[in-house]
Amino acid sequence: MKKQFKSILNEKGRSELPNILLAAAECAPLSKTGGLADVVGTLPKSLKRLGFDARVITPYHRCIKDRYADKVEHMFDFYVNLGWRTQYCGIERLELDGVCIYLVDSEFYFGDKIYRGGMAEGEQYAFFTRAVLDAIPNLGFTPDIVHCNDWHTAMLPMLAKTQYNGSMQEGLRWLLTIHNIAYQGKFGFDYVQDLLGVEDKYYTPEFLELNGCADFLKAGCVFADRINTVSPTYADEIKTAYFGEGLEGILSARSNELSGIINGIDTKVFNPLTDPALPARYHKGRLGNKKLCKLALQEQFGLEQRADVPIFAMVTRMTEQKGFDLVERMLDELMQYNDMQFFMLGSGDRDYEQFMREAEQRYKGRLCAFIGYNEELSHKVYAGADFLLMPSRFEPCGLSQMIAMRYGTLPIVRETGGLKDSVKPYNRFTGEGTGFSFADFNAHEMKDAIMLALDCYRKPEVMGSLVRQAMEADFSFDRSSEEYAKLYLWML
Repeated sequence: MKKQFKSILNEKGRSELPNILLAAAECAPLSKTGGLADVVGTLPKSLKRLGFDARVITPYHRCIKDRYADKVEHMFDFYVNLGWRTQYCGIERLELDGVCIYLVDSEFYFGDKIYRGGMAEGEQYAFFTRAVLDAIPNLGFTPDIVHCNDWHTAMLPMLAKTQYNGSMQEGLRWLLTIHNIAYQGKFGFDYVQDLLGVEDKYYTPEFLELNGCADFLKAGCVFADRINTVSPTYADEIKTAYFGEGLEGILSARSNELSGIINGIDTKVFNPLTDPALPARYHKGRLGNKKLCKLALQEQFGLEQRADVPIFAMVTRMTEQKGFDLVERMLDELMQYNDMQFFMLGSGDRDYEQFMREAEQRYKGRLCAFIGYNEELSHKVYAGADFLLMPSRFEPCGLSQMIAMRYGTLPIVRETGGLKDSVKPYNRFTGEGTGFSFADFNAHEMKDAIMLALDCYRKPEVMGSLVRQAMEADFSFDRSSEEYAKLYLWML
């Protein structure tokens, strides 16, 4: 056990590390739609290396059953009361990479999509919330802290503290992590009362109400013992009206109990020296094979075979949040007047998708728009590109910029959230930096950052130094897990 952990435990009058149960709607590699799954899948493995017993509880989604059914062990089952509904719930157990994962089984709620959307999604995760609370005493594992993630699990601390009086659930400590405050789980009062039996007295701005709705995430912000989010800058941003999405008041009031811990990546999965998806492997001391990755990417997708031309890439959802309106405004100007190539991997709003398809026709051989997502291809893009563009309007943490740096691809980012915390902008006077950045959400500022990157690309010594510095940056989850470990200990 680390000395700093022992010191905190001594202050708390304890000798053993706390048990942690992470509750989340998705968990990689079992189920994944975004970065939340990566965090929930990676954090317990890192915590285990620090000596913690950290486990996960997540829905037994159809995508998990299709792949892991023969590895799952049935533990017990019961019926969940959800208002007037009574639904079967099974608790299954899966050991994966040394981590115990409890799967909440309900074919009715989790036999199809991970997120059903709308009212159906509210009912899905109201069921999951109630099932988790009722299952905890029977797991054969007593958590000291339940680590909730986003609105789908944010009602857990509220229900535990208002409906489970005198039970072991009431005595647990509750941490809520906000991965993206834009998604809050807003439903009508009557609907939530029908599902979860919340008393009328909690439907006030002091507790659950926001803009006339019952807000699941707000309930978590009020009742959790501690709140954190996925980067220090984002923790400051969400206390302001511009980023707070209506929750800035409660988050400002609880600022002493709000912190930010930047996410990390699985450095075993994202490693250019061992990545099986790459046509050639490399490391910071042997970068020649990175050019082979570029040539292979160009050949596969019909781009001109030129090792001397820089590839700017985006691996992203094509939405306004990701800054795609800035790209739409500047792409033609950049492509017309600069010797560069552009690779788009992602999907999203139909208008943006159509814009990229039309751009591919205008710049045939110089621009590729792969509309959709492919995990193996994303690795090839990270390795084959020279620059990764992330001009986000807001970005709680972001993982793509960390993966890009791991592969020696320099990020160009807007200074917001985790992008600001993870990318050190190039300093032309000292040579320091791991990428490029711009401050304001402005198309011309983005263009200036891209032009600076192009200028550096034409200077091999500068470019080589920046690539090595980017590859030396430490974004392993071990670093993040130590911060989470200290947060857990201070919660005891």
